[in-house]
Amino acid sequence: MRYRDLGVTGLKVSEISFGTIPILSGNVPVLPDYFSPDEETAITVMEHAYNLGCTLFDTAIVPEYGDAEIKLGKFASHIGRERIIISDKARFFYGNEMYNAVYESCRNLGTYADIYFVHQVDEGNEDLTFGKYGAVDALNDLKAEGKIKFAGIASHYYDILLRGAKDKRVDVLQGSGNILERGMLDRIGNEPLFKEKGLMINKVYAAGILPSFFPIDTLLSAVLSYPVSTALIGIGTIDQVEKAMLNEPHSFDIPTFSQVMSVLEKSFMPIPCHRCQRCRCKFGTEIHIIFRQYNYYFLGKDYWALRKLDMGISESAMHCKKCTDMSCMKQCPQGINIPHTVQMIKQLVDIHIRNSLI
Repeated sequence: MRYRDLGVTGLKVSEISFGTIPILSGNVPVLPDYFSPDEETAITVMEHAYNLGCTLFDTAIVPEYGDAEIKLGKFASHIGRERIIISDKARFFYGNEMYNAVYESCRNLGTYADIYFVHQVDEGNEDLTFGKYGAVDALNDLKAEGKIKFAGIASHYYDILLRGAKDKRVDVLQGSGNILERGMLDRIGNEPLFKEKGLMINKVYAAGILPSFFPIDTLLSAVLSYPVSTALIGIGTIDQVEKAMLNEPHSFDIPTFSQVMSVLEKSFMPIPCHRCQRCRCKFGTEIHIIFRQYNYYFLGKDYWALRKLDMGISESAMHCKKCTDMSCMKQCPQGINIPHTVQMIKQLVDIHIRNSLI
């Protein structure tokens, strides 16, 4: 295992880190390879990752990740707290709520968190999160108290991560990207501000679907070839530990986006969207997410992706049909005919939703 600097925090982290969603107990049917291990098994899996060089373990507050936070705390006590780095998070945007969440996480863990993230920051809550008395302020107060060491922002949106990169109160960022959805990583790689922050990247396997199409070392290379600190992999079994930790790439010979499309085209006709998020819609439609769910539907997440698509696709298609601005198409580097594609997706959803109700 090799190690990289976590921005300017002074921490060095393993290039491949352990995401704890798959070790939770409960019912999360959309998760890939869901195992719900007991506490002893979960600790054994995490210890195996540690023995292969993994030092960073990422979790979230109960009940967001079920009991994973508690299991990670037991593992930290078992292996020795000073030997690992704990990354934790909560989906609270008001400062007082975040403040209380960190205290609750510390109780669940039985120790402190090295990094604590505001989870899933988006346009609807960013001003609250970054504003006075918001979650970022609370995390900085908690740093001063010694409850956490570093404050973070976790988001799937480039503009939010960029705002975090500009904010001196934020130490670490957590975003998403993979060999298919590389547009945000491309933009991050071209923006010098991100070099001052630790950067963790999740969704490397794209909800567990890409290993069916590409070798693990290729998927890891696609992320680690960027100036990131670590590739965060959701892991639930010994086999998954070994597939991730023993396939750490030693070179970055990765396929181009066109080559990735060529592989996927053997199974279906993918939308060539790499989620750069430049396609801004004046009606608020998140075009890149609609295209993502379409691709995920054909890549194996059929029921989950279809239900996601059904949430607002009719309204989005209506706005798209009426729109005369077309600024989204002007900004799309892939030259996608966005209005036509949105109407095509609506037709697919209508047909499949209707069939599912028969």
